[in-house]
Amino acid sequence: MPDTPIILQTMAMPPRISERLGSRYNIIRLWEAENQEALIASQGDAVRAVLTMGHGKVNAEMIDALTNLEVVSVMGVGYDGVDVKHAASKGIQTTNTPGVLSAEVANLAIGLVLSVTREIPKADAYVRDGRWLKADLGLNRTIVDRPIGVVALGGIGLAVADRLAALGAKVTWTGPRRKPDAPYPFEPDIIRLASQSDGLVLCCPGGAATRHLVNKEVLDALGSDGWIVNVARGSVIDEQALVEALMAKRIWGAGLDVFEAEPRVPTALFDLDNVVLQPHQASATVATRNAMADLAVENLDLHFAGKPLKTPIKL
Repeated sequence: MPDTPIILQTMAMPPRISERLGSRYNIIRLWEAENQEALIASQGDAVRAVLTMGHGKVNAEMIDALTNLEVVSVMGVGYDGVDVKHAASKGIQTTNTPGVLSAEVANLAIGLVLSVTREIPKADAYVRDGRWLKADLGLNRTIVDRPIGVVALGGIGLAVADRLAALGAKVTWTGPRRKPDAPYPFEPDIIRLASQSDGLVLCCPGGAATRHLVNKEVLDALGSDGWIVNVARGSVIDEQALVEALMAKRIWGAGLDVFEAEPRVPTALFDLDNVVLQPHQASATVATRNAMADLAVENLDLHFAGKPLKTPIKL
């Protein structure tokens, strides 16, 4: 093995990554290669680490091709693009960056909740267009003393639930299993949760287990006064069913930071005033992205120093 570890970086990342990596590593920039498969084939036996983001694809084929791979470092809390189980079966550890982005993502989730329920973007346009001179906008929705469902009570979900509760909402959550120490009531069935809630905030991981967890049946259970906010993954919602529900006003509205085929967003959403759209930027502040970059590189440093990883993913 070379003295300087070789890292395969799968995609462009914030400048902070390069600053932190410094000259301690040799970096192969996969996204710049004209033929990525050929690059992996030619360099596969030299690469000792992969650096990627939560939506980056590190599948079984790539893992097998990197014959001396030791660790995968994910800059992000989500890791659905990485075949973590296959990596683990080959003795390869995977890390992510939980905790450092929970507050920031939760803050944007609350911003979307208020934007949808209080119709903040719609009201802004109402004033700018001069329509307020002719008539009042009308009444919108509150979250005070209202039931709201949080889907998944991990670090981000708990931060969202705490913020909703501080604003006066009555929080119930759902997930794959009950947590005895959770401070909020648990409802195991998402359809029943939707039927009992004014809105749902999605904070769950992506991947096959949650694909289209929110489907037409869940949306119908929310009803015409219900709303949904997604700061999880676009795949969690059946996007076509959501578009149809929004267009037909079978639900009140939606706040979406993520999409199934992002950055491509269904154009049918652009003309709707009951949806608030964001470019997958829940953690996109300078301070938070710097903290994520620092932790992703710290895990690499710890691995190559022969020390325990700070945030390994536990299956």
